[in-house]
Amino acid sequence: MSPDKTKLPKHVIDIWPDVFKDIDLKVVPIDYIHTIRVVFHDGKIWDIDIQKSKDENGRKVNVQKELETIFRQYEKDISNVDFRLDTERLKRDIKKRTALFMKKRR
Repeated sequence: MSPDKTKLPKHVIDIWPDVFKDIDLKVVPIDYIHTIRVVFHDGKIWDIDIQKSKDENGRKVNVQKELETIFRQYEKDISNVDFRLDTERLKRDIKKRTALFMKKRR
């Protein structure tokens, strides 16, 4: 995140500045998170692909529950967590919902 913890990082804002520069983040739906990078104090890095998260039987896992477990278990070992947004999906959904909103206002 940027120094202002509620603003998107510059590299994300640069993708669609007219919209992303004015977004304040409090909560991001898990559906818009592409990957999560967990960096540990010992230098290990885990990249968790949210969209491909499945259990041994191929069923989609409860990502929120699994992340809570990981963060609780490794809390003292983690130095940084980077949530990477699926900006293309977010952009597409904002355009779609804006068009629908504007259509209803006519």
